[in-house]
Amino acid sequence: MRHGYYAGRDGAEYEASPDGDSVRLYTAQHAEGFRQIGPDRFVQVVPLSEVDRLSYVSTYCTWRGEPFLVLSEHEEWVRVEYTGGKAGVAERLALELFDRDVHQTWAPRSEIGDLREESV
Repeated sequence: MRHGYYAGRDGAEYEASPDGDSVRLYTAQHAEGFRQIGPDRFVQVVPLSEVDRLSYVSTYCTWRGEPFLVLSEHEEWVRVEYTGGKAGVAERLALELFDRDVHQTWAPRSEIGDLREESV
């Protein structure tokens, strides 16, 4: 599940991180022009003008009938953040208070529904 910046360049899509007039492109495998920065992590910095598109992708879902943003996943669990804005719902679902007015939890993958991506 995707959450963050993604860039298209030369027909390929990469995780990305914009930085002013440049964009850092990331891949899990060695590729021409990329340098290794960690295990299974390679980066290439390119001018923004060389990127075909740059967008922020968020994945949303429902869990127990309520709207959530998907933050990450691990094995059979999905880390979700409540986006409905109703404190009573957060309390009823026993969500963790992550930050002020930010409620999250680990939900079983099998209980996640209406999984969808949105790009801006």
